[in-house]
Amino acid sequence: MDVRRFFSGRRVKKWQFLQLSATCFILSVMVFWGPVNYDLMNHMKSYSYRYLINSYDFVNNSLSLKHSLDGDPRYPYLINHEDKCQRQDVLLLLFVKTAPENYQRRLAIRKTWGNEKYIQEQFNANIKTLFALGAPANSQTRDDLQTKLVWEDQIYHDIIQQDFADTFYNLTVKLLLQFSWANSYCPHAKFFMTADDDIFIHMPNLIEYLQSLEQIGVQDFWIGRVHRGAPPIRNKKSKYYVSYEMYQWPAYPDYTAGAAYVISNDVTTRVYEASQTLNSSLYIDDVFMGLCANKMGIVPQNHVFFSGEGKTPYHPCIYEKMMTSHGHVQDLHGLWKAATDPKVKTVSKGLFGKIYCRLIKIALLCRLTYVDTYPCSAAFL
Repeated sequence: MDVRRFFSGRRVKKWQFLQLSATCFILSVMVFWGPVNYDLMNHMKSYSYRYLINSYDFVNNSLSLKHSLDGDPRYPYLINHEDKCQRQDVLLLLFVKTAPENYQRRLAIRKTWGNEKYIQEQFNANIKTLFALGAPANSQTRDDLQTKLVWEDQIYHDIIQQDFADTFYNLTVKLLLQFSWANSYCPHAKFFMTADDDIFIHMPNLIEYLQSLEQIGVQDFWIGRVHRGAPPIRNKKSKYYVSYEMYQWPAYPDYTAGAAYVISNDVTTRVYEASQTLNSSLYIDDVFMGLCANKMGIVPQNHVFFSGEGKTPYHPCIYEKMMTSHGHVQDLHGLWKAATDPKVKTVSKGLFGKIYCRLIKIALLCRLTYVDTYPCSAAFL
C-alpha cells in the first residue's frame, strides 16, 4: 500500500490525524506510566474518551431496557399530595432531596429559601417546594420515625414519600420519584429544580433569572455545575464505586452535580421519558440524570454561580449574583438574612462600587489553592 496515499487529504482529514496522534500518545502514557498513578491514568482515559471519541450512543443502547416501564411508580406512595400544583400557574417546582431524620434541615429550608409565601409576596411568582424521601431504613426506629413524618406532613403538607429504603444506594430511585411525580402531578411547571437539603439557594436571584427566561420561552435548558469527562470511580473503598459490570466505559456523559440544578419544562418531560427506558441500577443519581439527558440529546450548561462541593465565601459582593452554595446546615438562617438584605444590591453600584466588588471577588475566588466553589472567571462577571 502507498503510505502517502493512505495519509492523503482525501483519506484522512487533519482533525482525524490529530485525534489519532492524541489517542496514541495517551495510550502510550497509559502503558508506561499506568502503575505510577492509577487515578491520573483513570482521568486520562476518561478525558480521551470524552474529547476524542465523544459518542455515547452505544452506551445508552446497552443500558436500555427491552421493554419500557408503564409509567406507574414501582414503589407505592406513603405520603402524597396530588393536588399540590393543580389549577395553578407554577414557575418553579422545587424538589429537595432529604432523609427522614433530617427534620431540622427541612424546617430551616421552609423558613428561608424554600418559603413559598415569601417568593409569592416579593416576586409575584408561584413556586412549589416539596421534600422527596423514602422510608426510614433502620428497622428498629422505622415506625417511630414514620409516625413523626406523618405528623410533620399534616402541619406543612410538603412531603412526597415512597416506600423504598432511604439510603445512598437508592438515590436514583429518589430521582425517579421526583420526575415521576412532576410528570404526573405538575407537568405544567415552567421549570423543575432538584437540590440537596444542605444547599443554600439564593432564591431572589434565581427567581429573577427564571422569570427572564420564561419571557423568552427558553427550551432545552439545563444549568448547574457541569462535570465533563468524569471517570467512574473504580476504588472499592469509595462509596461512589461503580463496577465494570454496572458501567464498563471510561467516562460518563456530561452531567450536572446533583447538589442543585435547574431544567426547563420540556427537558423535564423528555428526561422522564428516557428514565422509563434505561436501566436504573446505577445508583449515582446525577450520573443517571446525565445518561437520560444524553439519550434525549440534551446538553448541560455550566453556570459559574452554581457552587461545587465547597461553601462560597461570605461577602455582599458574592451574594449579588449567587445562585447556590453547598454545605450549609447550621448557618442557613444567618446566610439567608445576610444574602437577601436589600443593601447587598447597593454595594456594587457606581464605578467605585464595581471596582471594589471586582477586587473583592478576585481576592476571594482567584486563589492559588483550589477551593471547589465558584471559579475565578466568576470574579469578572
